Amino acid sequence: MRKPLVAGNWKMNGSLESVRELLEGLKSGIDAVSNAEVAVCPPYVFVPEVQKLLDGSAISWGGQDLSVEVSGAYTGEIAASMLSDFGCKYVIVGHSERRSYHGESDELVAKKFAAARAGGLVPILCVGETLEEREQGITEDVCARQLDAVIDLVGVDGLACGVIAYEPVWAIGTGKTATPEQAQDVHAFIRGRIAEKSAEVAEGMRILYGGSMKPGNAKELIGKPDIDGGLIGGASLVAEDFLGICTAAN
Repeated sequence: MRKPLVAGNWKMNGSLESVRELLEGLKSGIDAVSNAEVAVCPPYVFVPEVQKLLDGSAISWGGQDLSVEVSGAYTGEIAASMLSDFGCKYVIVGHSERRSYHGESDELVAKKFAAARAGGLVPILCVGETLEEREQGITEDVCARQLDAVIDLVGVDGLACGVIAYEPVWAIGTGKTATPEQAQDVHAFIRGRIAEKSAEVAEGMRILYGGSMKPGNAKELIGKPDIDGGLIGGASLVAEDFLGICTAAN
């Protein structure tokens, strides 16, 4: 039985005051959603504060990105070991905003996945298609290409150390959401793709949905057999909304 995971991606949002307020709200309500695993991924500068406020709680935390390098002259980059030093469990790799705005290739994302594993972190691998790609009918081709790049580098057993998040790019921050049936179809395809290499890994792999998930649609989405939680953007910045999604994940 796969334990649901609800992870909040705060993106480039927040202040010390808002972070403290948000986390106090989450901690006060987390006992009601204890059947789901819960994590938050703040901007780097807030990780120490998040560690201080969440240490000993039921909520894990992680980073939004990392470098493929261990250390060195890489201005602005963050190593896996640095995230680990501050208690991070997870790190997001290959988010569509990194792929689009920063030109990250499938090969680079695969290297980041490997770097996260080597650094003792659990990578959350994001895959998904743009609206143009969906309209062209190549959603499965895009997701397979992004997934295969990681499997080719670390192997299917290496993939088992991570989590996958299917994010239809056209539904991120737009208010549009894939229907539960559309999301389930792609999740089932991803699991089937992994099963071609290892049925055991496929069965144990948690595949999250990301793309304007809210308390109002979370239960129906997460209720689908191959949807194991969510990678939440905007709704993760409001304690009541995020906890509502976590409750739906029970």
